[in-house]
Amino acid sequence: MEKRSILHMLDPMPHNSPFDINMAMDAGFDVMMPYSNVKLDSVHGLTQDAIFSRGPAGVKRTGIFIGGRDLGLAMDMLNTCQQAMVPPFEVSVFADPSGAFTTAAALVACVEKELKAKHGKELKDCKALVFGGTGPVGIATGVIASLAGASTSLVDHLSQATAEDIAQAYNRRFDCALNGAAARSDAEKSVLLADVDVVFCTAKAGVQVLSAAVLKGAARLKVSGDVNAVPPLGIEGLKRHDFGAPLIHAINAQNAVGVGALAVGNIKYRLQNEMLKLMLTTETPSYLDFRDAFKKARELV
Repeated sequence: MEKRSILHMLDPMPHNSPFDINMAMDAGFDVMMPYSNVKLDSVHGLTQDAIFSRGPAGVKRTGIFIGGRDLGLAMDMLNTCQQAMVPPFEVSVFADPSGAFTTAAALVACVEKELKAKHGKELKDCKALVFGGTGPVGIATGVIASLAGASTSLVDHLSQATAEDIAQAYNRRFDCALNGAAARSDAEKSVLLADVDVVFCTAKAGVQVLSAAVLKGAARLKVSGDVNAVPPLGIEGLKRHDFGAPLIHAINAQNAVGVGALAVGNIKYRLQNEMLKLMLTTETPSYLDFRDAFKKARELV
């Protein structure tokens, strides 16, 4: 009889995400085993307990999922898992802290699609801002956009120093070229938007980032994407299901379009499902992070 599939879910936070547990069940895993308050120095031992207990056949039905909120810690945990493997006792590992990797990958892929379709441009031709850029989704969005070639700034709503510190930390980690900026008022947002081609809005739910007044001054804006599905939405005038709809308040921009939160969310949901299914179907163990997520997201859009 074939062994049941098990997903060991390692999370440094006090609680594992119900969203991720639901997603794993829907992707076909039979058993989800959540572990909370997991420390980095525990990951090696937990991984080896998981791989040596099932035999070479059982490891093909076993996976490890890494959650949390700290992107750097999630990557360290993924790397520790990989170092703990002893072939043929080796399982797939997928890091998606706070869903940030799959959400950011979906957001950038959707915006990239509209940038090409509506303006014939690549990310490498563009200057981009990430509002809410110091949170998990914002950081992941910035890293992906920067590695795709966009001149990208993480924007914090309070402190430029915070944004710059985070940008430099992730530049060192992933060899990208992020900058930091602050937008404490609509006036500061307008200054930042004056020569920007792409905007990613990744602020927390219920926070409007770009008002109609601010959008009126975005003369070069081509595409903007939002992940906030809770009113007020992140971009005034952009609807949740919009995918390439005109940004009605960006009157000074030439054919500026937007991608709404539910359009991004549809790709994010499909993406996470595909990544989880891959863990059950791959013949060789995979170690999946935001780079793999972005590659798959580009295929899905």
